[in-house]
Amino acid sequence: MTWHVAEEDLCAYARGDLAPPLLWSADTHLTACAECRARLAGVSDPVAVTDGWERLDAELDAPRRGLCEGLLVRCGVTDHSARLLAATPVLRRSWLLAVTFVLAMTVLMVRVADSPGLFLALAPLLPLAGVAVSYGPVLDPTYEMAVVAPMHGFRLLMLRTCAVLGAGLVLNGLATLALPGYGLRALAWLLPALALTATGLALTPRLGPVLAPALVGVAWTTLLLIAQATTEGTPAPFTAPGQLGAAVVAAAAGWLLVRLRDRFDTTPAHAPFTGFTHGSAV
Repeated sequence: MTWHVAEEDLCAYARGDLAPPLLWSADTHLTACAECRARLAGVSDPVAVTDGWERLDAELDAPRRGLCEGLLVRCGVTDHSARLLAATPVLRRSWLLAVTFVLAMTVLMVRVADSPGLFLALAPLLPLAGVAVSYGPVLDPTYEMAVVAPMHGFRLLMLRTCAVLGAGLVLNGLATLALPGYGLRALAWLLPALALTATGLALTPRLGPVLAPALVGVAWTTLLLIAQATTEGTPAPFTAPGQLGAAVVAAAAGWLLVRLRDRFDTTPAHAPFTGFTHGSAV
């Protein structure tokens, strides 16, 4: 090879100051010329080379953002919050597909039976179930990461609850659109869903993240069975007084949840968020 990179250009290349088109020419030449690569090693700053390799290693080892995490970051959510939200079990494809399948089968049965009762009974339970599988060491595969996250337990609870409700309400809303013949009656699940979820969360510090939603779900099912046996036509929870009662329960449970927010940062033996106290507040 008769042509080599000039010494001045080689020094500028090592400093990162060489501008195109000389930069492109030097790049192409260095890939094929061992002599110029040896000269480049002689004029390069060892500290800068080491720093460059470290930056490259860090970039290669950095975890890649998934679709959900990337969307959250683009919406302005901080990196660590987006990672904790994206790791929520309810946002996994398997859970979303399962919920979609259940709702599709429910809508089909409603169309066959010509009654929205089954859909109205099931829809409020799905966000509650989502909350139950989103917290605690038993069901949350990212529990250890959440424990050491620099964030109060109550804030993490609210972040993941928003993710659960967002996913659940969107799927329930799409299922509601598949039942246009029932008008506003098809939306009667919304307030009970908020009431059940808020009540389950308010009971979580005392009963744990699995038992509390489970008991609330059993209470809801029992209430529906009693209403079905004692009334004709639309069950009481889906009438105007029943909707008002659900709104009152949701508001009361929300107030109680705020009052108990410090309980999510304590460490009793049965607490579902044991260990959050050693994280710093964000």
